[in-house]
Amino acid sequence: MADLSLLFPIIILIITSTTIIFTPPTLASQQLNHLSSNRAPRFLSKHSYSIKTQQEEQQRYKYESKYFYQQLDHFSFLNLPKFSQRYLINTDHWAGPERRGPIFLYCGNEGDIEWFAVNTGFVWEIAPLFGAMVLFPEHRYYGESVPFGSREEAYKNASTLSYLTAEQALADFAVLITDLKRNLSAQACPVVLFGGSYGGMLAAWMRLKYPHVAIGALASSAPILQFEDIVPPETFYNLVSNDFKRESTSCFNTIKESWDALLSEGLKKNGLVQLTKTFHLCRELKSTEDLADWLDSAYSYLAMVDYPYPSAFMMPLPGYPIREVCKRIDGCPNGTTILERIFEGISVYYNYTGELHCFELDDDPHGLDGWNWQACTEMVMPMSSSHDQSMYPTYDFNYSSFQEGCWEEFGVIPRPRWITTEFGGQDIKTALETFGSNIIFSNGLLDPWSGGSVLQNISETIVALVTEEGSPVNPKVIFRCYNNL
Repeated sequence: MADLSLLFPIIILIITSTTIIFTPPTLASQQLNHLSSNRAPRFLSKHSYSIKTQQEEQQRYKYESKYFYQQLDHFSFLNLPKFSQRYLINTDHWAGPERRGPIFLYCGNEGDIEWFAVNTGFVWEIAPLFGAMVLFPEHRYYGESVPFGSREEAYKNASTLSYLTAEQALADFAVLITDLKRNLSAQACPVVLFGGSYGGMLAAWMRLKYPHVAIGALASSAPILQFEDIVPPETFYNLVSNDFKRESTSCFNTIKESWDALLSEGLKKNGLVQLTKTFHLCRELKSTEDLADWLDSAYSYLAMVDYPYPSAFMMPLPGYPIREVCKRIDGCPNGTTILERIFEGISVYYNYTGELHCFELDDDPHGLDGWNWQACTEMVMPMSSSHDQSMYPTYDFNYSSFQEGCWEEFGVIPRPRWITTEFGGQDIKTALETFGSNIIFSNGLLDPWSGGSVLQNISETIVALVTEEGSPVNPKVIFRCYNNL
């Protein structure tokens, strides 16, 4: 495990690395849909769950919701309609502009910002120690920050979705914080960025693109190298598979064999009806591809949130949820079919509380959620599955197939090299060493996104904190580890 006690000194160094000095007031498968699409998994689960625990966290972390009118297009002078961007703010512990109290800004991900605010405990825990303001701006096209007056209009077609890009989102953050600091006479107050997964990517990129706006960033599980051929395309699914294999080889093998069993059952007469019953689906299954995608999602998200304690970040889950899944799969009595074992295991993710009596496979029937658009335009992350190391069906990334799917769904041609052109990625060590500073890359090696992140120190101020047996999509993990030292 990395020496996480370094984290506080690094943040202090970031905040004090300019002429600004602040003293804290207290302490301081080609045959299956998920494979044929060749599309990277969503960072967030479309089945994300809100339960009492999350409501309690919301009561614990106080914030005020405010709104800021943003330009629809920051990079042109067209007279386009503005939209209302929501942001959450807490100034309870802020030392104020006179003492140059820092501003901790969490870069909103691809989802409702409140969902991230109540699941990012680390920022809330350290804010009082630094006398910091806490700011959670929402990412455009998500939550309440939707242009064109409604989600239906914003997601209508490629023309209205064309303003959903990482570049526009970063510009939103930069304009918002600049305006807010001006209104509060807080121009001298340092801004430190935080983010996890896609939000972590945004935090790192914003520090590089807007160094005059933010003096440092903590990027957790930020796969900024998961583009083009920078990391092997099989990295993500190999890491997911290794998380299951380390718990149980037989569990790994059962999942690996289940894809053929699923396909075989689906081809039988009344096979889809039987699969509907086996997996307790609310509606009759229309294709094995839909069920395979549902299973794929669960395994991937389990790897992202394989925390050693109970959590409700994506779903209500026990501690070490992959271990529990494998116990269920391996613990079935003799005579239990492979698919019945899979259902027992997958229920840990989708129904650990036992409250659901049947399952809906898709809560977005139009397939127009924002991340699908982003994945089909600039966030092109090649994925493949190897024969030996992966528990998924073997397949190679097929860009032609991927491009065809994006054209059919959105009428757009992806730009697979745009992200590395805009933000870098190739020869990242030289680029960061030469042009970057004050970025902490935090990764748990159980998290499959860690394979596309920065895992080694680049310089004295570009630091990698690696947790050998961690899966910290949620920066709260870092704080808990720190407290246990």
